[in-house]
Amino acid sequence: MKSKTDAQAWAQQITEHMARTAGIETDPATVDAFFSPCTGKEGETASDDRYILMYSVKSQVPRAQHPEAVRKIRDMLAGEGLTVKGYRETVDSKPDALVDAFHPNRRYSATASSSGSSDRMYLRITTPCLLPSAERSSPAS
Repeated sequence: MKSKTDAQAWAQQITEHMARTAGIETDPATVDAFFSPCTGKEGETASDDRYILMYSVKSQVPRAQHPEAVRKIRDMLAGEGLTVKGYRETVDSKPDALVDAFHPNRRYSATASSSGSSDRMYLRITTPCLLPSAERSSPAS
């Protein structure tokens, strides 16, 4: 149970932790927080406003540094109990880094990735289906 406000603040904390680990800075103006209704295997939705949060923020990082940044994030995520599901440093011998990890208990995913041929990196968090609570911040979250 988590309010949308608390879920977004939590996702922001994780992406900031990822950025600090990699020695990069995020651009707060690029935050994208998308809340989507939860759907079941047969396309059904509950009437209690359950949601999934897909949160992303961008960072400007010289493309040549993407593999090193992603390596640091991968090691940190694995060290904190996430399972690395995908990893790469190059595509066609060019820096095009990606790490995609999943937390088996808390069921969220964390991703850091290059953005094509630019110096932009994306840091993303996708939550599991969450049940909203009252829309106020609570210190216990």
